[in-house]
Amino acid sequence: MAQVLSDAKHLVRLALLFLAGFLLFLVIRAFFVPPGFGEFGHFRTGTLQDVRNNTPLHFGGRASCGEADCHEDVTAALATDSHARVGCESCHGALAAHAADPEIAKAATLDELDLCSRCHALNPARPEGYTQQVDIEPHRDGAACSECHDAHEPSS
Repeated sequence: MAQVLSDAKHLVRLALLFLAGFLLFLVIRAFFVPPGFGEFGHFRTGTLQDVRNNTPLHFGGRASCGEADCHEDVTAALATDSHARVGCESCHGALAAHAADPEIAKAATLDELDLCSRCHALNPARPEGYTQQVDIEPHRDGAACSECHDAHEPSS
């Protein structure tokens, strides 16, 4: 019986060591884990507000393109066309600076063949009828897409 109790001392010491390690872990965790972490899974709830406060806007949105009598004709033409659900900045890039001051910040110059081929190149992974798919290689003769097609009124 005495032998069992002497073995128990080692087990008690080991259990106390694990308990001390666990308590040390909790103390360290309290200092390093930010408030709000874990409320919605592996996510800190204050992150969205931090990003919103510290990140400048890059995108102006489609509404800013048709405002102030700038591109309202293009916005109206796109409203009923096959590109109606494609945002202006999907093709033209981030335009918040351009929308704020069009004289200083110009819209990006487009490489039409690469840009249009993102959606319209033949791709066997796309379902039939997904979008008008075109074999791009015959079009690489130097002509820009806009020489034959109007991206703002593709169905015309």
